[in-house]
Amino acid sequence: MTKNSLKLALLGTTLMASAAYAEDVTLTIESWRNDDLTLWQDQIIPAFEAKHPGIKVQFTPSAPAEYNAVLNSKLDAGSAGDLITCRPFDASLALYEAGHLSDLSGVEAMGNFSDVAKSAWQTDDGSASFCVPMASVIHGFIYNKDAFAELGIEVPTTEDEFFAALDKIKEDGTYIPMAMGTNDQWEAATMGYNNIGPNYWKGEEGRQALIAGEQKLTDEAWTAPYATLARWGAYLGDGYEAQTYPDSQNIFTLGRAAVYPAGSWEISGFNAQADFEMGAFKPPVQNAGDTCYISDHTDIGIGMNAATANPEAAETFLAWVASPEFAEIFGNALPGFFPLSNTPVELQDPLAKEIVGWREECESTIRSTYQILSRGTPNLENDTWGASVAAIKGAKSPEELGAELQEGLASWYAPHQ
Repeated sequence: MTKNSLKLALLGTTLMASAAYAEDVTLTIESWRNDDLTLWQDQIIPAFEAKHPGIKVQFTPSAPAEYNAVLNSKLDAGSAGDLITCRPFDASLALYEAGHLSDLSGVEAMGNFSDVAKSAWQTDDGSASFCVPMASVIHGFIYNKDAFAELGIEVPTTEDEFFAALDKIKEDGTYIPMAMGTNDQWEAATMGYNNIGPNYWKGEEGRQALIAGEQKLTDEAWTAPYATLARWGAYLGDGYEAQTYPDSQNIFTLGRAAVYPAGSWEISGFNAQADFEMGAFKPPVQNAGDTCYISDHTDIGIGMNAATANPEAAETFLAWVASPEFAEIFGNALPGFFPLSNTPVELQDPLAKEIVGWREECESTIRSTYQILSRGTPNLENDTWGASVAAIKGAKSPEELGAELQEGLASWYAPHQ
């Protein structure tokens, strides 16, 4: 081929690419959030398309329980969408390591997020980030304001005040002090141990030290939360051992309990079901003036299918997801799913506003078992469920539980051997 004909061929290819991009590009999003379909169709996608003519977006969710299997089969078959909604930690890391998600470290908009926000969608060494963080959920306690007013209870800030409030509620007898059961197990760990625990192990400081093998699950910072959970059993009401997660939600929203150990994802449902005013308080500290720590747990992100035929358009969409405009739409449409970008978002829902405000007062961390430490057998996350239940029931001492968990972790995790 002559130089001129090569130039013409390259020019033709360039013109064809330009012409193709001049037509509408359609991006497809894979997700498990099928309950968010209307939000995407009515609010998020129209806002993006208005700013980016030439790029159309389709949101095509699967049922949550089937998402991982459906997505993996589509990726293997080469039929998956351009954009992949990412669950936190190992499921998404496995997709990246299999070559299914692109490294987004070079995308300028990734600078809009803190290291903690990005940690759920990074390689262990932090060298590659493969999903844009979208939202987290925050743990604490939601309470019935009417009940507190009736009984003259101030919002507790220390553990002594917390248990004094529960004692007063129990003594009065009108309300169950706290709505939580142990039947489904995960709540005891998620809304119990990993809710109050960060104040003991100092959030990221302790979590990172545990991963590095510098702290052990037998250390007081990791066993003391079990001693506190052991005190909870007296306030959970009769038959809490058989009480399911939906039971606890109903007991609280029907006005039968005064306090609910919570994840912020409850806000929308509680708003719809409760006919009393609600407030929230953060996990009480041990002593007045202590630094507070909150579980601000990375929950959902979005990445690029490495095999997409539309990488430029996909990157344009991901940069927009990292923007304050997206954060404001998402944060207000789904109160309790808090945007992770560094730019503050003005939230309308009063309960969501109250909870997200804790970020200004406290240090944020994520659930202790979710990164790296639950990859082996026995699974530390699942074992923490059982340990938290055993603590609440008083079946084992905090020291026994710490020793069992440490032995399990050390059996497969090198830094603890």
